[in-house]
Amino acid sequence: MAKITLKGNPVNTSGNLPAKGSKAPEFKLVRSDLSSLALSELKGKKLLLNIFPSLGTSVCATALRKFNQLASGMTNTMVLAISKDLPFTHKDFCAAEGINNVLTLSGFRDNLFGKAYGVDILDGLFEGLYARSIVILDEEGKVIYTELVPEIGQEPDYDAALNALK
Repeated sequence: MAKITLKGNPVNTSGNLPAKGSKAPEFKLVRSDLSSLALSELKGKKLLLNIFPSLGTSVCATALRKFNQLASGMTNTMVLAISKDLPFTHKDFCAAEGINNVLTLSGFRDNLFGKAYGVDILDGLFEGLYARSIVILDEEGKVIYTELVPEIGQEPDYDAALNALK
């Protein structure tokens, strides 16, 4: 269990992010068209998993916009934006914002992703959502970088994430 904060108030997560050097846990999440996508389908690409509570918060929306911008110049790399927002919310947000370099995925059908990645928020106002975090995988699905953002209202370290992809 990891400890983070929301507006300075302590919050617990369901576990810890996968260890660097470990094989990333498999997942099956939902795309904005309601089809499923498994991690195993993305083998051969570097993956940046941008995990966050909800697009309904300004920080989550800002981070998604920023990763969309940064992803436009990356080769053999996909940015996955993962939350429990409904796929319709992802689709509408991306259409309104012109976001097309990020693949949005919803965990609304999957109770395993949050546990496997240790990001389920267990208490506080955001209980049941995902903790803001970044997990980067190499082409073979091995974890090469992680960041659990210590304060939910804080943006991730974009520079550190991008450096891990080089």
